[in-house]
Amino acid sequence: MLELQHISYEVEQDGEDKGILRDINLKIGERFVAITGPNGGGKSTLAKIIAGIYTPTTGRILLDGEDITGLDITQRAHKGISFAFQQPVRFKGLTVRDLITLASGKDIGVSEACDYLSEVGLCAKDYIDREVDASLSGGELKRIEIAMIMARGTKLSVFDEPEAGIDLWSFSNLIQVFEHLHEKINGSILIISHQERILNIADRIIVLADGRVQSDGARKDILPGLLGETGGVCSALSDKVR
Repeated sequence: MLELQHISYEVEQDGEDKGILRDINLKIGERFVAITGPNGGGKSTLAKIIAGIYTPTTGRILLDGEDITGLDITQRAHKGISFAFQQPVRFKGLTVRDLITLASGKDIGVSEACDYLSEVGLCAKDYIDREVDASLSGGELKRIEIAMIMARGTKLSVFDEPEAGIDLWSFSNLIQVFEHLHEKINGSILIISHQERILNIADRIIVLADGRVQSDGARKDILPGLLGETGGVCSALSDKVR
């Protein structure tokens, strides 16, 4: 279980400290958790703090009771936290098989690597030996990234706006992958998103606005209110893909 205790984060702006996150207290142990809210509310900052890219100004982060606040992204990866960027990194010179093998942490065979690609809806024989370069679309890269995370089998997988930069067809396929991942993954999934179709498959929804948790609960309790409002925190949902 991930626990955030009194997490705050400030940056210096025009010679003054600006609060991005303010006293965040959360426990995350469900299978599929979505964090949503308006742009600029602190969602991506919180994801990067969980991953170890940013260090909180105050507060503590615990993973299964262990204080990991001072660990960087690599150290947290070893502890069992995976992080998927909005824009997946391209690795010219490395093949898809190379990346899946590296992610698994062991020397896996072609068959096993292909199984992970099949899990995310990609034809293994068409992708296993391709370089992870500019020839791959954003949707393809994101599905390959998910295959890598499945190969890692971590306690917590964090996705920062996985729908960013992909077309409608790729988004529809991505939703199917997440639905499948929800069933298969042996750990927790945390997704930063304001897309209705992603929120609709979450077990729990956390609404973050102005750097604070505005609401938190089961999907059945939170989502109807989000979709029924016309302003405020739900303005971020106005461009959702149905």
